[in-house]
Amino acid sequence: MAGEPDPMWETVFSVFRLMRPGQTPIFGPWREQVVRNSRRSDLDILLPLVRGAYYPDFLTPAEGRLGLPYAIEALLSTPATRLRQDMTELARLGEPTPWWMRRLAEGDRPVLERVAGAMRSHYEVAVAPYWSEAQAHVEADRARRARALLDQGAEGLLESFRPMMQWSSPVLEVDTPFEQTIELGGRGLILVPSYFSWGAPDVLRDPLLPPVLVYPVERDPAAFWAAGPAANGGSVAALIGQTRTSVLESIGDGSTTSELARRVGVSAASVSQHTAVLREARLIHTSRAGKAVLHTITPLGAALLGDRPVPAPSAAQAPSPAAAPVPAPESRRPSD
Repeated sequence: MAGEPDPMWETVFSVFRLMRPGQTPIFGPWREQVVRNSRRSDLDILLPLVRGAYYPDFLTPAEGRLGLPYAIEALLSTPATRLRQDMTELARLGEPTPWWMRRLAEGDRPVLERVAGAMRSHYEVAVAPYWSEAQAHVEADRARRARALLDQGAEGLLESFRPMMQWSSPVLEVDTPFEQTIELGGRGLILVPSYFSWGAPDVLRDPLLPPVLVYPVERDPAAFWAAGPAANGGSVAALIGQTRTSVLESIGDGSTTSELARRVGVSAASVSQHTAVLREARLIHTSRAGKAVLHTITPLGAALLGDRPVPAPSAAQAPSPAAAPVPAPESRRPSD
């Protein structure tokens, strides 16, 4: 399981979110901001590549897990055979083909550099400003999956993805826009949690590439519209303080000190002080997992917070999505 969001996959999904936003309470405010800041020259390159039931595999190289610089370098090093194969697959959608796409299929270096530049530039506008939030959601998802793995083994981990995926040993079944069977043959499978993905998971089209399954992290849309503490949230904050309340609420199924610092927006040293107080009050339990310190909430801490739902916004509160830069395509990606 990948430790962080993949910058290339997130950039590709961010282009999809401009065309098909997903749920407005989650992506609406982000989309309004990005539509204003996106460069038209970047979208002129990316939209024809990321527009329907398929987009080129070379846009999401495996090196993305090492960071954006490594991924961009891998993209620039894409073999001509890969470019020709991917662009041929894209042409089968029957959409109008810009002149530069034919040049790209021939391995034209300047055009490939334009694609790499557009990916980097759009990442800086649409993904980088939200990276901490994306990372926090991925870490929370990983903590939940890790708990399933520890409690029930690999079978429990795969079962935890229902109904998004169906595990029936030895087959993992996933909805995709094309029929495909991938035989792992001992290669293993990389699970990549994604912040900007929405709906069903995504896979690479070429079954000979290293197997990757990118899936959307689970989120509660109402949580994005919390205008303040809920009914008894103010009482909890008055009792233990607002920051400690935020720390307690952010622990979820288990969080490390660094994860809590990122989610709450304070330093790791400050989190350590607050968790010490919460631990002494028996509201959380702290254990060591390798070099990290893992915090989990106790039944007393859960009872203090209660399972209070966060109210969803009224129609007047919810922003309307900004106009899409181009009409949405008719075909759908599983990330839609």
